[in-house]
Amino acid sequence: MADPVTAAPPTVRELIPAPHPDVAPLPPAAPREPGVRVLRGVPYGELPGSRPLELDLWLPGADASGPAPLVLFVHGGAWRRGRRDDMGMRMRDWAPGPFARLAAAGLAVACADYRLSGEAAFPAPLDDLRVALRWLTLRSAELGIDTGRTVVWGESAGGHLASLLALTPGPGVPAPVGAVVWYGPSDLTAPRAPFDPHDAGTPEALLLGAAPAGCPDRALAASPLAHAHAGAPPFLLVHGDADTMVSCTHSEALADALRSAGAPAELRVEPGADHGWHGLTDDRVADVFTHSLRFARRLVARGN
Repeated sequence: MADPVTAAPPTVRELIPAPHPDVAPLPPAAPREPGVRVLRGVPYGELPGSRPLELDLWLPGADASGPAPLVLFVHGGAWRRGRRDDMGMRMRDWAPGPFARLAAAGLAVACADYRLSGEAAFPAPLDDLRVALRWLTLRSAELGIDTGRTVVWGESAGGHLASLLALTPGPGVPAPVGAVVWYGPSDLTAPRAPFDPHDAGTPEALLLGAAPAGCPDRALAASPLAHAHAGAPPFLLVHGDADTMVSCTHSEALADALRSAGAPAELRVEPGADHGWHGLTDDRVADVFTHSLRFARRLVARGN
C-alpha cells in the first residue's frame, strides 16, 4: 500500500473526470406531489466515447417504512428515439403523472436511459438496462430501495427490452420478479404485419445493425419469444387488437410460449386499441394503468 505521505499527487488528467457513478454523490431529492420525491439525471453508467447514461428516480416519501420495491421503467420510441420520463402519449397530460402515481402507491420508479440504435446496435440497450439494475442494487441502501423486488415495465420498444431483461437478466444482476409489457415486439424473426424481416430500413433492422433475415442468430437472440422458459417471472402482457405498428400477435405468441414453458403469463387484449392506446377512452387508459399497477404491487408484496 502506498505511503500517503510520499504518494505522488494525482495528475490533472486524473482530476478532470467527474466521479464514477458507482461512487459519485447522489443529487438531493426534490419534493413533488405529497409523499413523492424525485432525483433527476442521476448518472448510472459510463461508456468510453459515449454520453453518460442517466436515470430519474421517483421515490415514496421519506416517512415510508423500509426499503421500497422498485419499478424499472423502459421507455419506447422504436429503439431510435424517446425519453426516459415518457410512459406514452396518452399519459403526458396526467396530473399527477404516472410515475408520481406509482411512487405515491409505495413503489420506487427508476426511469433509465439506454443507448438508441443510432448510437449502438443490440445488445447495447439490454446491456445498459442490466448496468442500471446493477447500479441501483449497488446504491440501494442510500436510495432506500429493494432491487430484490423489481418489476420491469416497458411500453413498445421498451416493452421488448423489458421482456428481454426479465427473461435474461444476466450474471450479477437481481432477477426481476415480474414484467409489465405494453404492446411490445416479441419476435424479430418472422413476418408480422407491418414488420418484414427482409427490410433493412425497419426499426428492428436499425436495432440489429442489419435486416433481421440477414442476421438470423442476432434476430433470434433479440426475440423475447425465443427466451421463454419455465423459470420466467410472471408477465402481464397488454396489447390492442387494432395495433397498426406492432401486431397484437407478438403478445399473444409470447403469452402462449410462456404458458407452454410452465411460466405464468396474463394476456389482456384491448378491443379497438391502436399503438400507444390510441383509440381508447381516457377511462380505459386509466384502467389499463391501474390494472398494471395492481399486478406490480401484488408481485412485490412482502411474503410473495
